[in-house]
Amino acid sequence: MDHAPPLLHVQDIHAYYGNIHAIKGISLVVHKGEIVTLIGSNGAGKTTVLNTVSGVLKSRQGRINFAGIRIDRLSPHRIVRMGISQVPEGRKIFSRLTVTENLEMGAFVRNNTKEIVKDMDGVFELFPRLRERRRQIAGTLSGGEQQMLATARALMARPLLLLLDEPSMGLAPLLVETIFDTIQRISEEGTTILLVEQNALMAFIIATRGYVIQTGRIALEDKIENLSKNEMVRDLYLGGDVD
Repeated sequence: MDHAPPLLHVQDIHAYYGNIHAIKGISLVVHKGEIVTLIGSNGAGKTTVLNTVSGVLKSRQGRINFAGIRIDRLSPHRIVRMGISQVPEGRKIFSRLTVTENLEMGAFVRNNTKEIVKDMDGVFELFPRLRERRRQIAGTLSGGEQQMLATARALMARPLLLLLDEPSMGLAPLLVETIFDTIQRISEEGTTILLVEQNALMAFIIATRGYVIQTGRIALEDKIENLSKNEMVRDLYLGGDVD
């Protein structure tokens, strides 16, 4: 896998919020079929990396290639059309629309109605609870159901690369397991995943490689089994002794 050109290649990107230099020369690669995780403390720059890849935030320096094509100068909707979908932190569903309408919004870049209906059936198989609530107003769903909906909505664009931002945030432990099981299934069905997650223990169960971000820079990068043994990673992100 590592010998093929990466699906996503982020090279020395710098991004700012006003005068705040949020990410400072970050480089990373994601190969087709991988689950790669970014871990780090609050404010380290994890979400900024995802927002820069998806075009929500523009990098002032560096470049981002996706499937061999430069994308860092493209608009977010063009990037979605190319095959990148983001599940934002805090879900950001359309709370006044129904579950079905939210899913239809996820397919806004597509126009083959038959295929869209087929994919909606597919996400209902992945998230049976959403099928039961397909006519329900999204804002009345539980936090876990809203996370399922945000993920399903992103999948409706048929992404090659799924950017997941803190999917376990605010969820009960049992629901966290359900969400991570589903992420693994999405990966097994052929979608490559870049995962930002504060729950490093869960992220490390499903990821193949990881990057540790500290104050806008990559501090460490390695296969998960090696990161799991790293003393700094264990102390800061895995809660000390982890077998």
